[in-house]
Amino acid sequence: MVLPRRRHHSNNRLRCLAPIIAVVCGGILLFLALLSFLVPPPVDTDHLRSRHNYFVPFRSGGEGSNGAVKFSVPSDGGRSDHDPWSSRFSKFYYGCSNASHKFRKAEAITVPNRFLMIATSGGLNQQRTGITDAVVAARILNATLVVPKLDQKSFWRDASNFSEIFDVDWFIKYLSKDVKIIKQLPEKKGKTGTPYTMRVPRKCSERCYQSRVLPVILKRHIVRLTKFDYRLSNKLDTDLQKLRCRVNYHALRFTDPILDMGRELVRRMRIRSKHYIALHLRFEPDMLAFSGCYYGGGEKERKELGAIRKRWKTLHTSNPDRERRHGKCPLTPEEVGLMLRALGYGSDVHIYVASGEVYGGEETLAPLKALFPNFYSKDTIARKEELKPFAAFSARMAALDFIVCDESDVFVTNNNGNMAKILAGRRRYFGHKPTIRPNAKKLYRLFLNKGNVSWEVFASRVRTYQRGFMGEPNEVRPGRGEFHENPSSCICEESGANAKRDPGSQKSGKESNATRKDFDEYDQNMDDELEWMDPDDEEDQTGPQETGLANGTGLDYGVLASEEPELEEMLSD
Repeated sequence: MVLPRRRHHSNNRLRCLAPIIAVVCGGILLFLALLSFLVPPPVDTDHLRSRHNYFVPFRSGGEGSNGAVKFSVPSDGGRSDHDPWSSRFSKFYYGCSNASHKFRKAEAITVPNRFLMIATSGGLNQQRTGITDAVVAARILNATLVVPKLDQKSFWRDASNFSEIFDVDWFIKYLSKDVKIIKQLPEKKGKTGTPYTMRVPRKCSERCYQSRVLPVILKRHIVRLTKFDYRLSNKLDTDLQKLRCRVNYHALRFTDPILDMGRELVRRMRIRSKHYIALHLRFEPDMLAFSGCYYGGGEKERKELGAIRKRWKTLHTSNPDRERRHGKCPLTPEEVGLMLRALGYGSDVHIYVASGEVYGGEETLAPLKALFPNFYSKDTIARKEELKPFAAFSARMAALDFIVCDESDVFVTNNNGNMAKILAGRRRYFGHKPTIRPNAKKLYRLFLNKGNVSWEVFASRVRTYQRGFMGEPNEVRPGRGEFHENPSSCICEESGANAKRDPGSQKSGKESNATRKDFDEYDQNMDDELEWMDPDDEEDQTGPQETGLANGTGLDYGVLASEEPELEEMLSD
């Protein structure tokens, strides 16, 4: 009798609770229905993540509503412990490239009936390295060097010849004591000789030239070396290294029309501001495609850059995250701007940008322009009619950019290609003017997490990571990297300079082991991955041509190269 009564009471309770449960469930369903209208549709989370990390403009403000620290970028450069427009210890160093008394004159060592022709390849900056090394190769072989032709068939299809870019008479005269140079092969019985075409391996040493090329030139008398870029070792006798510097920094000088226009562009930048930064942005589609990096553009970006990447048939499939972790990806324009602000450059700083087509156009440039509104290029400070004589020739336009970059108070490079290496070397030679290269490997994680730290912390870490990447003397070990980038044999230190420095100055030349290691890893990564060449060259495919830039010297600017038909014969690489 007891059990049925308990069941009866239980059923009554359930009947009473049922309406309450129904109301609660209905309320939950109604809440979920309303929520579904308020929540945005699903998105490409990878795209969103990358856009947030790299392309979303910086925020300004204090703290968020929840009390979390908001990333707030100041308009001024903030506090700095030194002048950001000069190198602290540059006064103790100077370029020195004079030959020693043991270096015999050209007339004493040049063997008659021995001629060397050179065919360089790639863009203007890459060709400059070949020209510089060609003079040294001729000296090693005791041969007469024939002025090469510029490469007219590569990526840029520039029809300019040597004398239209460089002062050829100055080139020959300046080097007359070192190497005999002629404009063209001499005729014999009304005919010129036929050169024997060959190629030498990359980084070929003095002994390599003597064993591979000398026997051929003794037999054939005229030798043409093709694809002549980075075909000479970084480690040579000191006098040969100094000859490299005399060629690169003094003998190669742009023609007067290029020099005059370049100087005028520099003058116009100086009218606007006492100091200016030149930025080699290097954020063109071909550059990004070659690097294999991803910048948050979703499937559209992957398809566009993937199509360009197919130009280089030997490139392996890339892992974008790994490339960025290893410091092999160019910074975005926004990241470059944030780095510069953290280094002490305020919004009033004037920036000259040397760049081709920027991937993403104005949308990509907007954060950088917001940080630095005084934003210029040769197209904005020169009239169209002024640039008309140069506009149809990529090498001449490149030369103008090079002059403005070289004369800048601070030069910022966003990769370690040929332009960056040559300018870094010559700026060391001509007074160690500040040259900033992003420590991309360390900065990567900092940019990734910038929303989680205050500006003060962010800026402090940027300054820490950039030690050893600012163009100070002795940042790079002698002999490390390309000689064109680190011409240590041509940099002399004043006697007693160490005693003249203040007690803390020794740290400039002796950075911590960690900093040295970071720089060496960065240097090696970029040497391996970012050596820009002609994408049409199936044998030496390594990267896209540099856009809108050239080479020069103090205001002795120039480059030479030569165009070459298909190889008839060559030595194995």
